[in-house]
Order: sequence, then C-alpha cells, then structure tokens
Amino acid sequence: MTDINGVRILEFSQLGDARGHLVVAEGGRDIPFNIKRVFYIYGSDQNVVRGKHANRKTEFVLINVAGTSKIKVKDGEGNEAVYHLDRPHIGIYLPTMVWKDMYDFSSDSVLLVLASEHYDADEYIRSYDDFIKEIRNAMQ
Repeated sequence: MTDINGVRILEFSQLGDARGHLVVAEGGRDIPFNIKRVFYIYGSDQNVVRGKHANRKTEFVLINVAGTSKIKVKDGEGNEAVYHLDRPHIGIYLPTMVWKDMYDFSSDSVLLVLASEHYDADEYIRSYDDFIKEIRNAMQ
C-alpha cells in the first residue's frame, strides 16, 4: 500500500472475557493527539460518499465501531490508497492535508471520528482543485 503523508492503520488493545470485549483508545497515547471533538456517522447508504475534503489543521482517527466502510485518501500528488475498516479495534490515522472520502458503508456501519481540533469551517478545503493548488503552492 502506498504511503500517503503519514496515514497509517492503528490497532487498539482489546480486553475481554466471558462478559464481552472492551477496546481502549486514549488521546495522546493510543491516539496520536489530544482529542478535542468526537462525532460519528451512521445511517449512510452504501452509495453515499462522505468527507470529500481535506483539513489544514485537524488530524483525525476513524474507527468503524460497528459494520464496515472504506476510506480513500489522496495526497494531492497523484498517490492514493484505500483502507477497509472492518474491525472495531482498528482505526486509521489521517494527518492534516490529506484528502479523504468515506464510502461503501454497510447497513450497520457506525464510523466513529476523533478529531484533534474543534470544528472550524474555514480550515476545511472542500474543492479537490483547491486542495491540489494548496499542495503545489506548499511544494514551491
């Protein structure tokens, strides 16, 4: 799989016994940042594409705590990779300035998103063409 600017799979500790399973993910330890915002996506049809943006300041960790989904990431330089989130103890770390598309949600998908920053609409890049321009300008 292509290395996309620090995007990586995270595997969280699983604890459990006859009562069930417990997964622990602590900010600043298992998550490579302190968590400032948490949200989750559910009820998305399989044909829906979510995300479709990059962030200048916010890092994310995405975990499918139920069901499955796919995450496509692009670096703006022609490289892309697709990650399949299908286990509740696996997540994907998305650093800043990575284009992300979330799609192919199973009917029972609950995609948990942990963010390093509070929501700020101005730090989102919602046009792929604008994202490419910012990447190219940063390289000059």
